[in-house]
Amino acid sequence: EVFDMVVLSCALEPSKSSKELSKKLDIDLNEYGFFKTNLFSPLETSKPGIYVTGASSGPKDIPMTVTDASGAAAKASSIISPERHSLEIVKDYPPERDITGEPSRIGVFVCRCGTNIGAYVDVPSVVEYAKTLPYVVHAEEFIYSCSQDTQKKIIDTIKEHNLNRVIISACTPRTHEPLFQSTLREAGLNPHLFEMANIREQCSWVHMQEPEKGTEKAKDLVRMAVSKAKLTQPLTRNELSVTPRGLVIGAGVSGMTAALELAAQGFETYLIERENELGGSLRKTYFILGNENPQELLQSLKKKVSNNEKIHVFANTEIKDVQGHVGNFKTRITIDGKKEKELEHGIVIIATGAKEYKPIEYLYGQDDRVLTKWELEEQLAKGSFSAKNVVIIQCVGCRNEERTYCSRVCCSDAIKNSLKIKEVCPETNIYILYKDIRTYGFREKYYKEAAEKGVLFIRYDDETKPIVTNKDGLQVSIRDPIVVSQIILKPDMIVLSNAMLPQDGTKELSQMFKLPITKDGFFLEAHMKLRPVDFATDGVFLCGKAHSPKYIEECIAQASAAAARATTILSMDKLESEAVVSEVIESLCSGCGLCVEACPYSAIELVDGKAQVNAALCKGCGICPATCLSGAIQQKGFNDHQILSLIKNSIHEVS
Repeated sequence: EVFDMVVLSCALEPSKSSKELSKKLDIDLNEYGFFKTNLFSPLETSKPGIYVTGASSGPKDIPMTVTDASGAAAKASSIISPERHSLEIVKDYPPERDITGEPSRIGVFVCRCGTNIGAYVDVPSVVEYAKTLPYVVHAEEFIYSCSQDTQKKIIDTIKEHNLNRVIISACTPRTHEPLFQSTLREAGLNPHLFEMANIREQCSWVHMQEPEKGTEKAKDLVRMAVSKAKLTQPLTRNELSVTPRGLVIGAGVSGMTAALELAAQGFETYLIERENELGGSLRKTYFILGNENPQELLQSLKKKVSNNEKIHVFANTEIKDVQGHVGNFKTRITIDGKKEKELEHGIVIIATGAKEYKPIEYLYGQDDRVLTKWELEEQLAKGSFSAKNVVIIQCVGCRNEERTYCSRVCCSDAIKNSLKIKEVCPETNIYILYKDIRTYGFREKYYKEAAEKGVLFIRYDDETKPIVTNKDGLQVSIRDPIVVSQIILKPDMIVLSNAMLPQDGTKELSQMFKLPITKDGFFLEAHMKLRPVDFATDGVFLCGKAHSPKYIEECIAQASAAAARATTILSMDKLESEAVVSEVIESLCSGCGLCVEACPYSAIELVDGKAQVNAALCKGCGICPATCLSGAIQQKGFNDHQILSLIKNSIHEVS
């Protein structure tokens, strides 16, 4: 065929420097040239104190790479945790200037950003235009506003012209607002007397083909920023104390690892488990691809947890209620269905795991010769396996209309169990019926090994699913797409690779902590790439199969990462609440409660018939002011007067 373009999906191979670095650091490489790690210690190299992250230890995607980085930070910081804060230098800011009663004196600083902005926006004309706007007493152009030299110039200019409000016309506030707010604070101004006009993303980048219009738009954005800035007032943050204890919910491999990592950092930790015994799904895992023994890992983790005086285990325990906020949570638990106890802690790590799908297809539950992969693994572990012909059917309960996701580990489990069968019964015939099969990464060699030992792979799709009957003995009928004919198999045993499902109680837990869940019912992280173990709710973190189906080593790495993120809070004496929060004008509040229902953070409650905002919980999302029918709720920094002024000046020149 003839194509206009051919795209090659190229392999990931070890960095050229890996071999040299391994010699210098005296650490091992694996057979493929990546840095060698153990499945049960995926962030550690062969030499204590040297850790490895991301694709340097094997092919990985971005979320797992970011997760590895946080996990390695946890491992490293646990060694040096006794010295925490010993080299810390607290920045000394000048006293904040009181601008009460002063007329607005606005400074506008327009950034060229090299050629990033200046190549398409006429920056000098924007500066000259800014000088004509009311309340602007100084306007200036800089090449790079975010550079250290420019920061010093801005501070000097604020003092020289007695500016009490500042506008930076540059890039996005999402990345640079904290930097410029710190600059204002160093100049003795409240950091919230600041506005940004985003003329990079909103002008330069999107109007490269029409620079004149881009320049006019930049002037519009500066004018709007000035109109809002003249109405800004200083905002303050409240200090919140931190309870230096953690709560980990779920005591499988992820939960126990997270608890041990927190304890290694020096923090007391409550470990909550709904069942009587710790271990989660690891209790049913007897083999993995490789030489490691998961049962030895289980016993090792349980022993470490029980011997660690900083970890307090609560088994057969249910969570009944949660109150509070980041740094100060109060969780009410019920132990053995009777005794109630309240736990106070600063952070929460969700590690509730997943459960297995109980098949309703392929005669499962109707014929004892039809098993799940877990049941087969148990037979192999106990030595009770006996079958001459085995059919393994993949994707049972997932990758269908009801559950579109892949359970990720099933392909490797099928290969693992097949190789174990061949080890104990070499003469057994094994047929794996699959939609797609992928033992990705270093596990691919086991797929090849299984094929070489005679395991046969037959593909099917949703239109040609296997048909299982047991009228004259077990029989599986499947259409082979290669020979294009129907094949009849007569196995002694059928094994179903059943899906992983969200754990029972996930929805209830999500409602208690105000956590989002995916359409498939698993917990949803704050950002797949930037915050893979965080939730949007501050102080609550995520790891393991509660997030999605995962391998053991991925659970361990993610648990370490969650502990590292949690430590950033627990290691602080105090936290600062948001300054941009909502406030209630009680005289206007009718007590209708619409804001209470709308708030995604449960930051509003009705007290004596009036709405009341908990500033520690409020994230300034702006939903409640939009919901309030009487205008009783205003958001600091974005009140009605400021927003209306923005709208007015987006259309008309300031008179």
